[in-house]
Amino acid sequence: MEIYKLVFSPIEVNTFIVADPSNDCAIIDCGCYDKAEFDELVQFIESKKLNPVLLLNTHCHLDHIFGNRFMLEKYGLRALACKEDEVNRKKAVQHAALFGLAMSEPPEPGGFISDNQAITFGTTELVALHVPGHSAGSMAFYSEKNGYVFTGDAIFAGSIGRTDLEGGNHKILINSILTRLFVLPPSTVVFPGHGEQTTIEREKMTNPYF
Repeated sequence: MEIYKLVFSPIEVNTFIVADPSNDCAIIDCGCYDKAEFDELVQFIESKKLNPVLLLNTHCHLDHIFGNRFMLEKYGLRALACKEDEVNRKKAVQHAALFGLAMSEPPEPGGFISDNQAITFGTTELVALHVPGHSAGSMAFYSEKNGYVFTGDAIFAGSIGRTDLEGGNHKILINSILTRLFVLPPSTVVFPGHGEQTTIEREKMTNPYF
């Protein structure tokens, strides 16, 4: 499994491309804000000779779903996300306006992900972990075989997600990190929704929130 990261939009969200040896790939949090950014993503995918077969959202805050309509129009892919985050998808246009940004109405999801659900493409398996607190429907995607976890905005290198938005709860987020993420092997590489990668061990030892 190969992992590529591109950073998009004025909010600088990490868009991850998870490539299976078959060259099928999953896109996690397509944050492309405009056509120019989406063209950049498409050119990157084509340069690697990849075939997008899956679109996943760690949660549905506007910056993580900016590119969902592009993905539907270009690749026919509808996002999979947690049902508990539908409120954020439905309010994304309104939330974007509060940031002085414009976006089209995000498309309906292709389905909903539940806790501990296995998501497969090619020979790659990701397990969905429900990690509420930043938002009610926040999910992480864990590859036990490869030792990676995509955490969205639950935890960052040296920080945690904000909890002052709708559906956020600080105590719930701390509990989610302790019980769903910090129980993963210490060497697990963390790919967060913003910023640089880290490891479970590093965050357990140095994250100031713990």
